Amino acid sequence: MSRYDPTEAGAISVEALHMTMRFGDFTALDNVSMTIRAGTFHALLGENGAGKSTLVKCIMGFYHATEGELLVDGRQAVMTDPKMAQTLRLGMVYQHFTLVPSLTAAENLVISRADTPAVIDWRSERRRLDAFMAGMPFSVPLDQPVSRLAAGEKQKLEILKQLYLGNRFLILDEPTSVLTPGEADEVLSHVRALTTASEITVLMITHKFREVSAFADEVSILRRGKYVGGGKVGEMSVEEMSRAMMGEAPVVSDRGRATTVKKPLLELRGVTAKDRTGLHNIEIDDVTLNSGEILGIAGVSGNGQMELMEILTGQRRLTGGEIRVNGASYSATRREARAHQIRYLPEEPLRNACAPRMSVAENLAFRMFDASADGGTIFWKNAGAIARNADDLIAGFNVKTTSPAARIAALSGGNVQRAVLGRELTGAVKALIVSNPCFGLDFAAVSSIRDRLIEARNNGTAILLISEDLDEILELSDRVLVMSEGRVTFETPIETADIAEIGQHMAGHG
Repeated sequence: MSRYDPTEAGAISVEALHMTMRFGDFTALDNVSMTIRAGTFHALLGENGAGKSTLVKCIMGFYHATEGELLVDGRQAVMTDPKMAQTLRLGMVYQHFTLVPSLTAAENLVISRADTPAVIDWRSERRRLDAFMAGMPFSVPLDQPVSRLAAGEKQKLEILKQLYLGNRFLILDEPTSVLTPGEADEVLSHVRALTTASEITVLMITHKFREVSAFADEVSILRRGKYVGGGKVGEMSVEEMSRAMMGEAPVVSDRGRATTVKKPLLELRGVTAKDRTGLHNIEIDDVTLNSGEILGIAGVSGNGQMELMEILTGQRRLTGGEIRVNGASYSATRREARAHQIRYLPEEPLRNACAPRMSVAENLAFRMFDASADGGTIFWKNAGAIARNADDLIAGFNVKTTSPAARIAALSGGNVQRAVLGRELTGAVKALIVSNPCFGLDFAAVSSIRDRLIEARNNGTAILLISEDLDEILELSDRVLVMSEGRVTFETPIETADIAEIGQHMAGHG
């Protein structure tokens, strides 16, 4: 298997012709034709379920298309398996890193080859690696274990690995999802330079219009398995791209605010806890969440945000400090949360906030099944009240389900999210603590959930929004805090927030 050689022919083109993929009676890809020209940076847009993943899996040989054909550099290619894609110099950089953390960057590159010998001559390999890196527009420290590399360096290494394998057509799947804005721009700028030099061709799956506008040459848009539009990026507005994805522009509610007097509701003072590794501390010195505001917690994944959510939900024991709600000590028991009217929307709610084998109606009843109308406790199940509650929430939050009796695990991710949000916003809610509420959801679900959060904020609810999506933080928050290495390192009101400054603090350079 060949490694990257600058003397070889450069970027290659890929063309899908009338590609269809059926799974039984379900058509995931419906007569899609699309051309990714050699030496271009091509963006692929579409909602969840639009067919993007199915298309790239057909290109990479993971799926065998039911109908249609694939041309690579103008020649028909029969994609029998992913090894065939490698033979044709097609590679894919996945959304989540595929590197071996305990090995160095150099070791990861060498073992990625199919022809790696049983006994490696590291002196010879290092000469080849140095020659390879000399021709690259970006570099990573080859002798460092991957576990010590920053997220941006890991993403660069994933791309370098594909080039090292000799691939000249790269599919990038949400390549900036774990990067700071600065890291994202740096990585995509380098990738763009490689396409401009006609060394590679890139097809990038993304949901960030800013990245499409800034880096892509052309865009293709899928909706419900069909190709619905595309062309040169400079000739399409964001509104036109959004309309093509959605069929129509999503309805966005008034994002203004009600005039409410803000009062301190939840306070963290000198809070410490062990992180998930047990080797480092989470240290939150002084954070106050006020009524009627959205306080955004920004940060690159793995900098303590998940532990903060677990602290606030009573799932992680404090080693010091105190949490107070309305001036009273708070340890997040169910009794305390009910008394103070505090609710939660954790990340991955199907796993963290639902009983997957129970019905939609039963999951929607978790906040009311044992409560009487006067706020007391009841000890029997009121099936009629549970059914009425389910009907109201399913209608009010547009939860798409075949029946309230269906298992909640049968719902799509967006519908699970809407169902749990509906449950958590039922009744009087003083505070809502949410983590990555829109991760992995399509544009319609994202717009709907964000509108509900704004509506709750405008009605006086205090919302702590933990999100790794900086665009979401900037869109929704009134104040922004940045977490880095388990600490809050920066704070800014949204009126004066600067994306570059926030990005520097996210990267630990503030």
